[in-house]
Amino acid sequence: MRVISGTVRGRKLKEPKGEAIRPSKDMVKESMFNIIQFELPGARVLDLFAGTGQLGIEALSRGAKSAVFVDSSNEAVKLVKENLKICGFSDVSMVYNADALKYLEYEENFDIIFIDPPYDSNLAKDALLIISEFDKLTKNGIMMCETADNCEIPELPEPYALRKQYKYGITKVHCFRKNP
Repeated sequence: MRVISGTVRGRKLKEPKGEAIRPSKDMVKESMFNIIQFELPGARVLDLFAGTGQLGIEALSRGAKSAVFVDSSNEAVKLVKENLKICGFSDVSMVYNADALKYLEYEENFDIIFIDPPYDSNLAKDALLIISEFDKLTKNGIMMCETADNCEIPELPEPYALRKQYKYGITKVHCFRKNP
């Protein structure tokens, strides 16, 4: 697992042991970042269900101003902190060992939110609904939600809109935008 592009391009990230944390595949990650590449410079990013932190770290490498990483797993939080240190992004990041859904109730807004929960859960659906309920995106903000290809995603109320879905093998990426 590595950073694909940007200031720390090629940097190897620490990977989890076992199957408890499922990092995004490089092909899926690269495709996601091609979709949002022009939104990244200066963005405030949330990496929800952070795992290794690779999505938020990739965003920082490509010009995001800051990132918040949230995961309920002690192992994941440790990995994120180690990977941030490896890449030199600790000073522009916050890492929280917390329930991701409860974290969304805090009064912070983000330009880009990555949602990548375990595939065998309803957490993606729940996170999307809470994000829209608490209005967590800034004007024209983007959510990139990675799920299993058979996962049902809810229709969100205005101003949130599903822009496009992309399928990569058993993975589906749902791109939402907050309309102005």
